[in-house]
Amino acid sequence: MVSRAVRIKNMTKRRQTWAPDAKSRPVFNNAHSVPLCLPLTKYAPALHNRQMLKVTVVAGIFIYMCCSLAWGSPSRMSQDIVRLADPAMLTLVQNLLACMAFAISAFAAATYPPKPADLATPVQQRIAIDSLNSMAVSWNTYEPLEQACVQWGATATELSNTVCGEGNSVTYPSSRTWFHSVVVRDLAPGTKYYYKILGGQSDVEHFLSPRAAGDRTPFSMNAIIDLGAYGQDGYTISRNQGRRDNIPDIPMSMNHTTIGRLATTIDDYELILHPGDLGYADTWAKNPANRDDGENAFASILERFYLQLAPISQRKPYMVSPGNHEAACKLDHHYSQFCPEGQKNFTDFRVRFGNNMPTAFASKSDDAKAKINANKAQKLANPPFWFSFEYGMAHIVMIDTETDFDNAPDGIGGSDGLDSGPFGAPNQQLEFLKADLASVDRSVTPWLIVAGHRPWYVANGPGCVSCKAAFEKLFYEYGVDAGVFGHVHNSQRYVPVYDGVADPAGLNDPKAPMYIISGGTGNIEGLEEFKEIPPYNAFAYNDDFSYATLRFEDAQNMRVDFILSATGEILDTSVLHKSHSEQFVRQYENVPVEDRVELKFDRE
Repeated sequence: MVSRAVRIKNMTKRRQTWAPDAKSRPVFNNAHSVPLCLPLTKYAPALHNRQMLKVTVVAGIFIYMCCSLAWGSPSRMSQDIVRLADPAMLTLVQNLLACMAFAISAFAAATYPPKPADLATPVQQRIAIDSLNSMAVSWNTYEPLEQACVQWGATATELSNTVCGEGNSVTYPSSRTWFHSVVVRDLAPGTKYYYKILGGQSDVEHFLSPRAAGDRTPFSMNAIIDLGAYGQDGYTISRNQGRRDNIPDIPMSMNHTTIGRLATTIDDYELILHPGDLGYADTWAKNPANRDDGENAFASILERFYLQLAPISQRKPYMVSPGNHEAACKLDHHYSQFCPEGQKNFTDFRVRFGNNMPTAFASKSDDAKAKINANKAQKLANPPFWFSFEYGMAHIVMIDTETDFDNAPDGIGGSDGLDSGPFGAPNQQLEFLKADLASVDRSVTPWLIVAGHRPWYVANGPGCVSCKAAFEKLFYEYGVDAGVFGHVHNSQRYVPVYDGVADPAGLNDPKAPMYIISGGTGNIEGLEEFKEIPPYNAFAYNDDFSYATLRFEDAQNMRVDFILSATGEILDTSVLHKSHSEQFVRQYENVPVEDRVELKFDRE
């Protein structure tokens, strides 16, 4: 094997000599001369396809100018090119094109967050409810770990228990980090525990273990949807347009107004629902500095977002389901086919959350059918896309409005052109939802909440028509109390409504669900104008970033507050009263007989 020093020496010998004529034009001693910029080519970025045309055109001009200068005149250059063997000219073109690509990458590279000195230091920490008495602790590192472990205990100074994860560190192409998850089990319900992720420079943190199903202690949870990253790759870019101009400038720091409000009020709520559109990494091209380095820009925005969120998500359960901005490297119609490996088909979302979202809880009901349905739901659940969990007075279902139902917008052949999924068997998600809703015993968990990304009742157009067709009848039949959605970038609240008709009972024991849209929390795309506000809309706000808080006061009353992120001001308050007098809800009013859902019970 030839040493690197010898290769460099030989390379130097074969480069070019200068002829002693007046013009000092280059004369090649070897038609196959080694390109001058060869050492640089390995650093040139793999540009996205649509940038390549721009690079080629600019490079062509650059080559012509450089060659003209080198030969002294275009005419002499043409004469020498004719005399040169074709491989030599090809080498010259490759050489200059490589230099050009390298120069472009130097001026248009995405900026990553700095790595910790110890690459085993946990970053992007997050916790999630795993089961009735367990919590999943997840994090990333900048190197793989031989084993991922967590110490935990009842006090910060007595972390007497150690639990380690099963399996190796996982990652995917284009990610700089590795993913880890450990489940802390056998926790007493509603109890404060302390934990420390082992490895690198890590701190002791704490969480409140899940409240037992049926616990009547009042609690609050926040609905945070369409959030996005702040900082140099996030919202604060120089080309803000439209409604974004009306929002106060955010300093170039980690100070995201909604994340900041979540931090200052962290003792006021117990968990976070985030059904879709998390970090907005696919909007990297909105920052002009990222446009020629899309692959790295996508990855850097993800890192930045989860670093910003970590002070919240390492302490409060962070429960997610997918949105359209998790699907691929770019949201442009049918662009996903050009995305690099690791940046399509919800890859980061699946790897990041697939091992720490639950399936469905075993039923605490005394009813045999409820237990059968809960068991069926556990088998049909497909986290992190669709699953459920119970927390105190609430049974909460997370659904996938992007794929895995007829005419799903992000599915194969869907309207958004993202061609993602399917992630389950045909009809699996809807079968899961039927079984899960049927398992809910209102004497145990009186409140039934379903959260997804795309709403079908909006003041910004028709909403998700295919979502309405797939889910709305199930919501009504099983007495869902509230649907929580985002996707449109503002805050909206709807009185209970079914099939476009407001429930005459209003907020006083309605049969139809109320609908909450908490999509104005903050992202690079800004806030959306209202097109036409329907008559059953009770609140609509798009002046600044805001989010929704659901407060479960008791078994009959749930308060919904919309909070102004910047100040904490309450913009809108409503109280939904439900008697919850029926143990199992099946409502067929207004549902044609042919559309009613009949469940088949699996006997075991």
